[in-house]
Amino acid sequence: MLPHPHPPMLIPTPDPLTPARHITHQHFQPGDRVLVLRGMAQGDLWGDAMGIVAPSWHLPTQEDGWRVRNPNGGPQTYLTAHPRYLIHLRRRCPDCLIHLRAMKEYLLPRFADRTDLIDCGWYTTTVLNQLVHTDDAQAPTA
Repeated sequence: MLPHPHPPMLIPTPDPLTPARHITHQHFQPGDRVLVLRGMAQGDLWGDAMGIVAPSWHLPTQEDGWRVRNPNGGPQTYLTAHPRYLIHLRRRCPDCLIHLRAMKEYLLPRFADRTDLIDCGWYTTTVLNQLVHTDDAQAPTA
């Protein structure tokens, strides 16, 4: 995935795949390198690479999540994320590869003629540093 030296262009795009993804908390382990997909760049997927740190409660979904660390630091170095938002970077596990391929097949036709960095606007961060997919942000919590 490409580094982003300039801010990406925000082009809100529906994401029907991630909210329906069924990945358990146990799929990831501390030390795993993961990717949070954000959009497209130069004909390929683009996202934020992070490391799994520790189990954490993901308040917006009321489910087990993971505390992740952005190695680039910044104001949101540590976030809590739901497992369905994460894709293994170094391990070639079938579940993550299938999701990655499906996202690529979904996005490539929409942005085939674009070379700029595109943020599809799927995620926001709460005041508690919890990464929330737009579909989860709108869902009622128990």
